[in-house]
Amino acid sequence: MFIPLVGGLAGAFFAILLGFVTTKKSGTTFAMITLGIGELVASMALMFPEFFGGEGGITTDRVYGKPFFGITFGPAIQVYYLIAAYCFVCTAAMFAFTGTPLGRILNAVRDNPERVEFIGYNTQRVRYFAFIIAGFFAGIGGGLATINFEIITGADSLSVIRSGGYLLFTFLGGATFFFGPIIGAVLLVLASVLLSELSKAWLLYLGLVFLFMVMYAPGGIASLIMMNLRVAKYGKLGRLWVSYLALAGTALVGVMGAACMIEMTYHLQLNAALGPELTFLGGTLNAKGFTSWFGAIFVMVTGFGLFELCRRQFVRQWGTIQEEIEHEIKRGEAL
Repeated sequence: MFIPLVGGLAGAFFAILLGFVTTKKSGTTFAMITLGIGELVASMALMFPEFFGGEGGITTDRVYGKPFFGITFGPAIQVYYLIAAYCFVCTAAMFAFTGTPLGRILNAVRDNPERVEFIGYNTQRVRYFAFIIAGFFAGIGGGLATINFEIITGADSLSVIRSGGYLLFTFLGGATFFFGPIIGAVLLVLASVLLSELSKAWLLYLGLVFLFMVMYAPGGIASLIMMNLRVAKYGKLGRLWVSYLALAGTALVGVMGAACMIEMTYHLQLNAALGPELTFLGGTLNAKGFTSWFGAIFVMVTGFGLFELCRRQFVRQWGTIQEEIEHEIKRGEAL
């Protein structure tokens, strides 16, 4: 019951030790420093097996000890409710923190650190306090993971793949919004559980999604939601539904063609011994057949070509709506 709190305190303790150095820089430099320290700790997990457990990790037993008000945490449903309770409480606490003076000045440090320094705040100290608080909540997450899996391995928990994955999905969700990382966490589960079962090329799909998000929506999914909420606030979202349907339909056609090409390529590289035919989305493709390749290329080019035409029309329509919104705002300020 209280192991997550112990983990939170431990996380805050190590954040105090490491945060003063890492928070001297911000932005990409801060990310690289923390990533480097994470790799040092990951190396230490193999160098000091007496403390970290080596490659086998550290195991525990969540049912050890006396029951807490009759709760043994043996059944998975009890663990689920424990994790859910901590999740909701911690989410509410973090959201409340954003409304405190420290949380507000932290947002200012993120957006414009120079201006914050001009008004007399020490930006490094603000980042340091935020780092400690983040370490506390991260420790709670680690304690919950320990209860759930009953094992912690340094090679998996401290690896660069795990750290990079969290950063990637945080970016996809939207790092500048409170609910952005929550969306990223949902996407992480969907990608690692569902997408990995559907295709062996799921990492390639994930990389392509990340690439297009960087190109067309650098603020993440949360920024797209907030922009559309702004349009809906002024009653103009209904004018975009046709454009959204056209974008979604043409993009789906283009993605289907590209996915067919990717799956056939992976089949030739990994499953050539099983023959040239493969099943994809209920259909049969011949990875060595001209018809399958021509059809996939034709569908992809047609879909993305139509998508580009719809996108240009959408950009003009979006610009017109934004101008109307700005005009309404100025008119309201004048009144």
